[in-house]
Amino acid sequence: MDAFTLEEEKLLSRFVSNMRGRVFVLQNLPEVIKGALFSRYSRSQKGLRRLLLDEFILAPETGFSQIAAYAEESGISQTLAIKKAQEFYDRILDGYGDDSIGELGGAHVALEGISNIATKFIQDRRIGGSPLEKSTRYVYFDDKVDSRWQYCRATQLMGRARSPGNNEHAQAYEQTCDTLFAAYSKLMPVMQEFFTKRYPKEEGVSEKAYAFTVRARACDALRGLLPASTLTNMGVFGNGRFFEYLIACMRCSGLAEIESLAEELQQELDKTIPSFVRRCKPSHKHFPSLQQFLQQRERQLKTQAAQATESIAKATIAPSSLAAAPTVKLIESDKRAEEKIIAHALYQHTDLPLEALLQYARRLPTTERNSIIAACVAGRENRRHKPPRAFENVFYTFDILADFGAYRDLHRHRMLTQERQLLTVEHGYVLPEEVVAAGVDKDFKAVMDTAARSFGRMSRMMPQEAQYVVPLAFRVRWYITINLRSLFWFSELRSVPQGHPSYRKVAQDMWQQAAAIHPFLKDLPNSVDMNDYALGRLDEEKRKEKNRE
Repeated sequence: MDAFTLEEEKLLSRFVSNMRGRVFVLQNLPEVIKGALFSRYSRSQKGLRRLLLDEFILAPETGFSQIAAYAEESGISQTLAIKKAQEFYDRILDGYGDDSIGELGGAHVALEGISNIATKFIQDRRIGGSPLEKSTRYVYFDDKVDSRWQYCRATQLMGRARSPGNNEHAQAYEQTCDTLFAAYSKLMPVMQEFFTKRYPKEEGVSEKAYAFTVRARACDALRGLLPASTLTNMGVFGNGRFFEYLIACMRCSGLAEIESLAEELQQELDKTIPSFVRRCKPSHKHFPSLQQFLQQRERQLKTQAAQATESIAKATIAPSSLAAAPTVKLIESDKRAEEKIIAHALYQHTDLPLEALLQYARRLPTTERNSIIAACVAGRENRRHKPPRAFENVFYTFDILADFGAYRDLHRHRMLTQERQLLTVEHGYVLPEEVVAAGVDKDFKAVMDTAARSFGRMSRMMPQEAQYVVPLAFRVRWYITINLRSLFWFSELRSVPQGHPSYRKVAQDMWQQAAAIHPFLKDLPNSVDMNDYALGRLDEEKRKEKNRE
């Protein structure tokens, strides 16, 4: 343990949570200093406190006093101080040549007034970032700003694609979005009244809990009217490596809104973690080759996909049979699931090679197999009691066709692999039963038809930009490859009573199909909820209210 003088302790104590323990937290330090400090830490014999003092606090070239606001009388802004000392930090970080160094510093970023297309693009980058998006389930989206509905305008959307030839598309696009928002706003009070009459407030339920639940059900029923262009807010915490790759991909997206957003994101991160986001600048020596790789890959795959589409259309697989695909279809599953779980579960408790344990598991009778697998989840009571990592060795691949609203919620899961197709109107849309029961299905269908026509015109010239006019009710196709441990969490979390009916159905179907192919799952403790609920949110609101008392 390092020893410090009283004066040294006075200098350090502001930046570490304690001066004596072997476990302590860095505090009051900007990300650039923490990242550089940890970089040095990995190759130094000094403890972190001593390293911070000797090589940062007392070293003039680090600009520490200004960056950490250590000398408040300096009057220099932290942003300017970071810029002045950036060469020093770049030199430290470059000295390690390891991309993981970019994970040692991060930033909390707010992105406001961005489309649902942009949020999905950002969330496609899974590792190192934690996004939280404004909910369409509990927040109304019918507020106007300067007498205009809040969606991504044609000038933002089309960018370079805007030309005299597509001005007509721009006008039709905005008229369609206006129509969708007007319908959403008009039908919201109608649906609230419908749910109030269908499900009267029960005795003992507070007015607040009941009102919130009815509001959520109305939002659930009508969110399908909102176009993908709907503006929303999202907060993201991510490390430098995450943001660097995110910005690079955004710059190569081919979408004007996202490329513009990339530049804004770069500008703001340059103020806080500039050393971690250098390589995603167009001027950086490594960026052109990455850009060329990403764009060339997309061009070649699109060409191959067009050939595959043409070939399939000529084959025995008729387009009509493809369109009739179920919501969830299990495409591939692990044929040796039980053997893998058993072998990997026992592995850490033996000194045997994995191959020997797999052979052992293969020889076991069914009763003994079931006994070992059951031991893996013995005493499990809820989804936070996670199965062991042995379950991560069993995989499933599902092809899913569900409304874009459901996809938005399920897309946030990151312990899996998923890829979606472009938004389209070709797969039809989901018409909520409640909309029909409330007698407003004609209004709903009319605006869906308007959106479909607008999409059809736009997609011929600009298939990427046409996605913005697609309402959330239209179905999108995507696949999920997921391991069994993650499937437990996914299906249990997304089938809870307060979940949206659309994604509850996806989660339930995935679990049922996995259990059908692997019957041992039916006997394991799980909390996948297969029931239907009228006001699924109500019990959760009552519980929250009780906790507040």
